[in-house]
This record gives sequence, structure tokens and C-alpha cells, in this order.
Amino acid sequence: MEQFETPACFFENELKGFVYKQVKDKALAEDIVHDVFIKVQEKINQLQEPKKAAGWIYQITRNTIIDHFRKQSKYIGPYDINAHDDALNFNECVENSLKKILQTLPFKYREALEMAGLENISQLEIANRLGISYSGVKSRVQRARQMLKEKLHKALVIKADRYGNIVVCMNRQRNCCQYV
Repeated sequence: MEQFETPACFFENELKGFVYKQVKDKALAEDIVHDVFIKVQEKINQLQEPKKAAGWIYQITRNTIIDHFRKQSKYIGPYDINAHDDALNFNECVENSLKKILQTLPFKYREALEMAGLENISQLEIANRLGISYSGVKSRVQRARQMLKEKLHKALVIKADRYGNIVVCMNRQRNCCQYV
């Protein structure tokens, strides 16, 4: 006797595939789909047009995936911190990394950012010293900050507690708490 897949089972497998593409973890995908079906049952009375049920369920699925990643980005577990190395100063890690990455910026951007950020020179004074317009200096400093931020994000995983204190400074390439 042949066994046929029910539409509900087919839809469940389709959702698992959809979620798996986002999370790249089979067990996690199954957990998320399970959560989706619970939410669907809880909110079924909110479905106004039964013909649009599939789209409605996919929207719940997308929101559940987003919620999962939000929780992940805010949670810092006990294994995220190297408890055996009390001497490691994460603020120092970020500071040293910033200094090294700053040196990789193009000179005109690095110069403007160092004057404004490290030497606390007003942007108007920087414009006079460099012989460029005030808006030109503002643009350079802003671009330098953006470049620095992007490079820092590519190089390090930095996590802070709710007070803004750095609790994880991890090199993305080496997966260890070391300077860039």
C-alpha cells in the first residue's frame, strides 16, 4: 500500500526548507517551524482571508526567524567569555584593533579622523589647516568613521552588555580573543 504525503506534511517540509536556507541548521529549522505552527494555532482567528493562509504563515515564519536572530545577537552566554583569562581587557582589545585598522584607511580620511577624534581639533580648524571647505572636512570625517566601522565589523565580533561595556572582543578570522 502506497503512502501519500498529506498537504499539511508537504507544507511543513516546505517551511523547514525555507527556514533551513536562512539558519543553516536542521535541528534549529525544525524548532523554528514547530514554533511557527504553535503561533499559527494561537493566532488562527486573526486570519481574515483563508485564501491567503500560505502567505500569512510565511510571514509568521519570517518574523519567527527574525526573532531568533534578535535573541542570538543580544544573548551572551557563559562560553562567549574566556573565564580563564581574567587579565584580558576587552576595551583594550577594541582600542588596539581600532588603532591598527585606522592605519589602513586612505591618508586623507585617516588624517581628518585623527585630527577630529584623537586630537579633538574642531572641524572648522581642520578645514583651515588642510585648506579645504568645512563641508569637505565633515564629509571626510564621516566617510572615515564609516570605513572604520565597516572594517572593524569585518575583523572583529564585539559584544557589549546593556551598559555598553565590551564583554567579547573576538577576531572573526582566528576565532579567538586576540587583537587584529
